[in-house]
Amino acid sequence: MSDWVYSDIVKKHFMEPQNILDDKEDFQADGKGTVGNVKCGDEMMFAIKVDKEKNILTDCRWKTYGCASAIASTSILSEAVKGMTLDEAFNVSPKDIAQKLGGLPEHKIHCSVLGDKALRAAINDYYTKNNMLSKVKKDKAKIICQCMNVTDHEIEDAVLEGVRSMIELQEHTKLGTVCGQCKEQANELMNTYIKKHFA
Repeated sequence: MSDWVYSDIVKKHFMEPQNILDDKEDFQADGKGTVGNVKCGDEMMFAIKVDKEKNILTDCRWKTYGCASAIASTSILSEAVKGMTLDEAFNVSPKDIAQKLGGLPEHKIHCSVLGDKALRAAINDYYTKNNMLSKVKKDKAKIICQCMNVTDHEIEDAVLEGVRSMIELQEHTKLGTVCGQCKEQANELMNTYIKKHFA
C-alpha cells in the first residue's frame, strides 16, 4: 500500500479494529447510541457496559458502515474510554481521537466525530434507562441563519468537512444568501470551530 496517506496507527486500527460488535456475541449493553452522517455516507452504533457503583465505562462494542478513518477512529476510541468515568468518556473530543491516531487528513476529521457522537448518545441512553435524566446532556442547536434555517451544528460540520472560508461556507450551507445579516456571526463561529478542531 504505497499510496496509504494515513499513519501506521490508523492503518493498524483499520486492518485490525478493536471491540467490533459481533452479531453472534451476546453483548448485554447498558446503553446504545446510533448516529449517521448522510453526507459522508457513514453510520455508527456504539454500545457500552457500565459499572453502576463506580460510574465507570467497563466495556464497549461498536459497528459502522464507514470509511477507514471512521473505523480506525472508533476502534481507538473504544480502547481509550474503557476505565474512564462516564463524564470523562463523554468529553473525549474528535481532536483527542485524531491525536491518538497520529493525525488524520483534514478532510477526514469529520469521520472521527461519528464515534464520539455515538458514544455520547450511548451514555445519554444509559442515563435515560436508569432514570438519571438530570445527567442527560443534550447539545441544543442554535439557529444562526434565520432565512435558511442553518444552525451552529451545521457550521461546525461544514468546518469538519473542509470548509475554510465564508464563500465555501455559503456554498456548503446556503447561509447568508438571503438577507446576509448572519454573515459576521457565522464567520466568527467558523473561525472558532477551525481553531477548536485544527489549531
